[in-house]
Amino acid sequence: MVADALVYHPTVAHYLRYVATTSMNPYAHCPFEHQALEAINVSNTNIKVTVGRDKILRTLQYFSRFYAWYLFRTNAHTSAIAPFEAMKKQFGLSRKLMRVGKNVEHFKAAATAADSKTMDPVLKYCAVGRQLGYAAYLSLDMVTYFDAAGIHPTASAKRLQREAYRAWFTGLIFSTIADIYTLYQLRQRSQAINMKEGEGVVESKKIERERGATNLQLISDLCDLTVPSSALGYVNLDDGIVGLAGTVSSLISVWGVWKKTA
Repeated sequence: MVADALVYHPTVAHYLRYVATTSMNPYAHCPFEHQALEAINVSNTNIKVTVGRDKILRTLQYFSRFYAWYLFRTNAHTSAIAPFEAMKKQFGLSRKLMRVGKNVEHFKAAATAADSKTMDPVLKYCAVGRQLGYAAYLSLDMVTYFDAAGIHPTASAKRLQREAYRAWFTGLIFSTIADIYTLYQLRQRSQAINMKEGEGVVESKKIERERGATNLQLISDLCDLTVPSSALGYVNLDDGIVGLAGTVSSLISVWGVWKKTA
């Protein structure tokens, strides 16, 4: 197929090795083909540095959003609030620029998941939905950069950004469903273990590690959901809640990257 020829073309793999920076892990809940593993090798030092930098910027961005709200609510002077408002805006703009081109990575991850013959059907559909949601989000978000930076304002920027949030929301919903389903599967596996056997004890410890990682991912996804759902008006959340939730999910991501680089 034409789509497969494009997705698995060597140029795409080369491009991904060059620019891939995983601010939203595109391969969670997704098994890989050998080519995909080589295309985006998380042990690559340059990628890790860029990922870590993005996570730290994201943490500062959302903490600034929370703290600016806190200062405003406590009647702080505008001169005290202004630096945090500026940090929120500038770090957000920097991250938007760093995300340019990452949509290709997520389109490839969606294709890899769709082509998998061994993946659980529920996790497979969730992986495809998640990756396509993130890919659409990043594609639309990329288009709005010049407007956000004040380089070339356009009348359609607000509409495009809203559609971007809708795509992100969709991707997060699929990711949350995958988290919950994974926890259900782990529970089923745990109940089938015979703890009287040595292999059962080892398997039990393995399941506990997987459960801990999945719970952490679920918390991160639920925190992230506050951002697009608030921007779209699905829920009425102030900047304090959104900023705090974004800070929590960012710190979880920082911890995840830190462990990978240990």
